[in-house]
Amino acid sequence: MSEKTDSKQVVKTAEATQATATPAVIDENYVKVSLINQGVTLRKKKSCPLVTIPLTDINYKNLKLLNKFVSEKGKILPHRITNVSAKKQRYLSQAIKRARHLALMSSVQVLS
Repeated sequence: MSEKTDSKQVVKTAEATQATATPAVIDENYVKVSLINQGVTLRKKKSCPLVTIPLTDINYKNLKLLNKFVSEKGKILPHRITNVSAKKQRYLSQAIKRARHLALMSSVQVLS
């Protein structure tokens, strides 16, 4: 009889660990971030600001768009800062370099 009660206790403890191990349902817009020895935090997912803009509109002629992704010193901002998708970041950097080569954009912005 002691073996049966032990197996029941084992089953109960296994069910309890499974219940605590399953993560809570989190909204789709949030991401769990766990850093070493810093606990779990929730961060909001970042979306690409160029979702509505097609790839054909990202070209060297669209200076208004390109200037948004260049720093004050004239450097191309990385996608981790601007949250642009990798594919569109490649198109942006290529367009900025072409505009610089054709002297449509300066490599350093002049403060006025």
